[in-house]
Amino acid sequence: MALFDDAAHLLWYRSHHYANNAALRRSAHRTLREIENLAVLYIEGGGALCDIWVREANKLEVHVRNIGAETWRSDLLYSRDQRSGKQAKRKAEDMARRVIEWSDAPRPTSLRHDTSEAILVGLWGLLDTGWLKAIPRELIG
Repeated sequence: MALFDDAAHLLWYRSHHYANNAALRRSAHRTLREIENLAVLYIEGGGALCDIWVREANKLEVHVRNIGAETWRSDLLYSRDQRSGKQAKRKAEDMARRVIEWSDAPRPTSLRHDTSEAILVGLWGLLDTGWLKAIPRELIG
């Protein structure tokens, strides 16, 4: 998960493992309600876990946009950096670290690939909504 403000800065990022769908439902409910003025929720992937987030967002009348990894990767990473999934994940982590630094967000003690990718899905969402007009030069690697 990654949360950006309307000035396109990363406020927080995190990764959670949920023991079961009930735990995810409770967390999704609580997490989305704690975010003031939540406007758009970008989700990568699909399936039952995605449906839980979508249902909770719909209850709050938050616009949801579901995208695949190939969508944001093609816009944020060079083709040469996507030759393998492992390489794409490594480049995503590099770029996510630049987003963290650019946003003056707290530096991580460790950064899991799912958290890195959540940060980049959020960055892509900022471009998609028009809240960010272009990728800042500092983020291009």
